[in-house]
Amino acid sequence: MRRLAEEEPELDLWLGRRNRMRRGDRLWFFFTHPESAVAAVAEVDEEPRNDPDAPDIPYLVAVTLLPEATKALHRDPVGRDELGLGQVRSVQTVKPEALPVLLTRAGL
Repeated sequence: MRRLAEEEPELDLWLGRRNRMRRGDRLWFFFTHPESAVAAVAEVDEEPRNDPDAPDIPYLVAVTLLPEATKALHRDPVGRDELGLGQVRSVQTVKPEALPVLLTRAGL
């Protein structure tokens, strides 16, 4: 993900849910292996949309990975316990108490 952020940061992602996502929101990428942690971040470029050419994909969203913030998180990821996470869903809102930790570690 770090390499992708540097080489090709603009991409479309498919989502099972859109969870009130809007342009300018941030996507924090939670990885489960090798450790459970947030280690990348992107900014939403457009609101999620349906793709008529791919009816089996609920939503597509255009995002831009943030290279410097992703590098910072790659070096020092934010672990599951620091986020206060129980069950992790595919798309969920960051808990307010976790946001300062994410922003600090990402250098934002």
